[in-house]
Amino acid sequence: MTSSNDLSADIVIVGSGVAGSSIAKELASTGASVIVLEAGPRIDRQHILDNCRNTVNKNKYDEPYPPSPWSMHPPDQSTPNAYLHTTGPDAQAYQQSYLRILGGTTWHWSACAWRYLPSDFELRSRYGVGRDWALKYDDLEPFYYQAESMMGVCGPDPKVEDLGSPRRQPYPMEALPLSYAAEQFKKLIDNRTAYRVVHEPQARNTRRYDNRPVCEGNNNCMPLCPIGAMYNGIHTVLHAEAAGARFIDNAVVYKIETDTSNKKVTAVHYYDPDKHSHKVTGRIFVIAAHCIESAKLLLLSADEKNPNGIANSSDQVGRNMMDHTGVQVTFMSGLDSLWCGRGPLETNVIDSFRDGSWRNERGAYLVHMVDDNQIDLATALAIDKGYVGKDLEDEIRYGASHLVRLFSHNEGMPDPDNRLTLSKTHKDVLGIPHPEVYYKLPDYTVRSCDHSRKVFREIMGLMKGSDPRWTPGYFPQDHPAGSTIMGHDPKDSVVDGYNRTHDHENLFIASSGVFASMGTGNITLTVAALALRVADTLKKEIYHG
Repeated sequence: MTSSNDLSADIVIVGSGVAGSSIAKELASTGASVIVLEAGPRIDRQHILDNCRNTVNKNKYDEPYPPSPWSMHPPDQSTPNAYLHTTGPDAQAYQQSYLRILGGTTWHWSACAWRYLPSDFELRSRYGVGRDWALKYDDLEPFYYQAESMMGVCGPDPKVEDLGSPRRQPYPMEALPLSYAAEQFKKLIDNRTAYRVVHEPQARNTRRYDNRPVCEGNNNCMPLCPIGAMYNGIHTVLHAEAAGARFIDNAVVYKIETDTSNKKVTAVHYYDPDKHSHKVTGRIFVIAAHCIESAKLLLLSADEKNPNGIANSSDQVGRNMMDHTGVQVTFMSGLDSLWCGRGPLETNVIDSFRDGSWRNERGAYLVHMVDDNQIDLATALAIDKGYVGKDLEDEIRYGASHLVRLFSHNEGMPDPDNRLTLSKTHKDVLGIPHPEVYYKLPDYTVRSCDHSRKVFREIMGLMKGSDPRWTPGYFPQDHPAGSTIMGHDPKDSVVDGYNRTHDHENLFIASSGVFASMGTGNITLTVAALALRVADTLKKEIYHG
């Protein structure tokens, strides 16, 4: 069924996360008309907070953030093949989690806000592996700072802790103080190894910023900061709406339409929850959905002019799927009590393995000592060991104060065989196929993970660790990228260095799908910086083109 209430705008954006909302805010602020289409619902913060307080398993996406039948998302890493169907030798290593609601996945994130290193953009040139991006670090540096200012990022003084990414300006806010456990970890690593522990840049407040309060050290930043000190994409949504952008929720885009020459996109079509179809025309179109959803939409839009899907003359849409696949271990420290859980989840990280000449053979990585509360795990372990009564209480107390969790972000590598396709067997209530991903962990990443395990064993030895519990296989980090890869050559890439698709001159992609490599830091700040660069490009085209 087709609606007669067609819409039109100068800029039409698909996806309302940090990328889509930031572009909407920037363009609406210039007076351009902007429509943003979001597949999921608008949910108010109090409703999510109530869900979080009442949920049984606070790490499961489908309890605080239940998916809608028309905008499904992967529930969590422990429930394979519910929506994102993974196959291949390392299918379990690609169990992604993300949200499809207004504001996007940054509702539920750790707020780590790393810049990539200059070398991350030049893997092929510097180390002879992988691919180079179609831009340099210096091209993105001003937009990194713009993204940090938009999100409210706190970080160390670069004169004291140089994180390797040259800065023209300091962080908008000073670094978050390390927790007691993080301080003890830093002292141990600094005094007993050649490794370096640094503050982790984070999008959370160390002073009042953007009308958000100062972080008070709650440990449940995931699934939601209870006081709103941490940045979420919804903040930029609200700023964009105040500037005049229109957001339409529960709008599931299922088709992209091009003109007779196939050079330009002319419209997108979306279903509402009742499967009524609506058409939105525009001058410029931006696909800013999640990496997986962006590729899915382009493939869904196949027609006679684009038999492999929109923007896919290279056959690279859906290929080169990557993640920060890593390793994880929890163990009992034999040192003095640490009592992890007194502060945000992550305040410090070992960054000694982010770059080096060895990257011609194995991937780089970060090491996190996760500062999460260990009472639940300590209780489960004590019960499993048969403790009861006062002995049970003592064992829980000891475990909660001595358990330590380490995990790594290991660099992925683009491989066109790691591919997203449309499922032939699973569809949602609107009849749209689910995404399916074949995944085999690159040897480059396997060697990186092997090196991480050696370092973890060394750290456990320094901490007099016992009873190690390794997460089986490889640990997915929910940082997918590569599905619409960037490059100079239209024959082997989807977008150019400005995120413009090679095939359609008025179609841009603003998601981690354009990444040509993974680096080591969390991807969100780079996604935001790329989106703001897209906004800058669009401003020039609208008013000066």
